[in-house]
Amino acid sequence: MSSKSKKMRMSWEVPASKMSHQTFNPIRNIVDTMKLTPNPDKEMIALSIGDPTVFNNLPIPEHINKCVVDKIHGQKHNGYNPSIGYEDSRAAVAKYSSTPGKELTAKDVVLTGGCSMALDLCICVLANPGQNILVPMPGFSIYKTLAESHGILVKHYNLRPEKNWEVDLDHLESLIDDKTATILINNPSNPCGSVFSRNHLLSILELAKRHKVPIISDEIYEHFVFSGNEYHSLGSLSDDVPILSCSGLTKRFLVPGWRLGWIVINDRHDTFTEVRAGLVRLSQRLLGPNSIVQAALPEILSATPQHFFDETVQYVEENARNFYNRISKVPGLRPVEPQGAMYMMIGIDIDCFPGIKDDVDFTERMVKEQSVFCLPAQCFQFPNFFRVVLTIPKAKVSTACERIKEFCKKHYCPSKATNGSTGSDKLTNGSGSH
Repeated sequence: MSSKSKKMRMSWEVPASKMSHQTFNPIRNIVDTMKLTPNPDKEMIALSIGDPTVFNNLPIPEHINKCVVDKIHGQKHNGYNPSIGYEDSRAAVAKYSSTPGKELTAKDVVLTGGCSMALDLCICVLANPGQNILVPMPGFSIYKTLAESHGILVKHYNLRPEKNWEVDLDHLESLIDDKTATILINNPSNPCGSVFSRNHLLSILELAKRHKVPIISDEIYEHFVFSGNEYHSLGSLSDDVPILSCSGLTKRFLVPGWRLGWIVINDRHDTFTEVRAGLVRLSQRLLGPNSIVQAALPEILSATPQHFFDETVQYVEENARNFYNRISKVPGLRPVEPQGAMYMMIGIDIDCFPGIKDDVDFTERMVKEQSVFCLPAQCFQFPNFFRVVLTIPKAKVSTACERIKEFCKKHYCPSKATNGSTGSDKLTNGSGSH
């Protein structure tokens, strides 16, 4: 083609891609627009960040560090690794994730750069642009961010705070149509701190089986459950429903920055034959996670002492109990007692706080007056709640509770509530809809 027939650009105009325009993070959109000016007379307490390493109060065992250091000194893992991960590392995850009667092998595992990458691969391998996926409300915002960036529609199914955040199964079922590619389940839950019972998980599986819809199970908080509760992986309970389970080192092992996650393929009847091949192809876009960390994975998974896990959960559970007991006594607030993970959701009787319009306004003012920052639950598609993180130092829990109490005492005025309704009525009437 001659240069004369080409249409020449007369100036530099370089547009961003459609995918970049479709990528939207609700948390960043809300938090970045908030006016967060702390009270200069009070030290800032951030109850908003889901990173258990922020306060340096939950150290990891030296064994975990040594596993990585030994691989560095060994000089055998400095090159490229298979895009789905080293076979012995995948075998270690398979052993770690197997349950009696539901044994897994290395071919059932794909290693990823963190659990978020695992979720992205799972959504991409199951859904096409124009299809929809069903995600929890409230739920972690990354699901919406990942799906919509690929042109995949997100539908939110209700969780019921008055039932410890169980799935509203009738509502979930009503959302399924011929374009539904997958149901995403998060257990234990961020932001709710809930842990589903075995019977509830079986009910979810029965619904998925009835409609022949596969499941993505976000289990990054696996085994992180408080006393009186029991964790069941969804794959361990499924005989018929194909499930892609996502997890990693991030939360249980307290190393979120190491970015080592995985996908476990639970498939009893070879329903996922094409999906397995699709995951391999998609993994080749990014060529796998960090070679050093995944090389250390077998030793990390097999030899990390159980007392480390027990002590971490006990620490967070004690904080959860302290938060719940103290916030329960604060007029205008309705905490939902957590059962696991690292979070608690607190409902606001917003009509009893005249002049405060919603959860974003509530949390913004609490920063200004008390230097306590909690994440407004609009970040999770659930207005007039807020989330607190339970991994902070114990002394800060007491201080934060006192400040929250002082803030509410100043602004609470029950006589101003209209028609006796409040912003957190979902705790009692079970509607949960928005």
